[in-house]
Amino acid sequence: MQTATIFNHETITLDGERFSDCEFRDCRMIYRGGEPPKFDNCRFGDCDWRFEDAAARTLTHMQVVWGVGGKAPVQALIKAITGGGR
Repeated sequence: MQTATIFNHETITLDGERFSDCEFRDCRMIYRGGEPPKFDNCRFGDCDWRFEDAAARTLTHMQVVWGVGGKAPVQALIKAITGGGR
């Protein structure tokens, strides 16, 4: 039986990383807008998800689009992310 890698109270930079059979406990998960991470059979407990650099600028842009009347495309993106568009 394979033992899961456990990350506890760590700062994890996600860009371009691959995680398999991991457990993240109280970690700061940072995504900066590079290659999306891959997770296989991972668990998350009380993690703080942060978006920095290009990822943060993308979120700021989405706020601008929403604020100037572009609610429909932002809502459509949220729907696609949550699987509501299937």
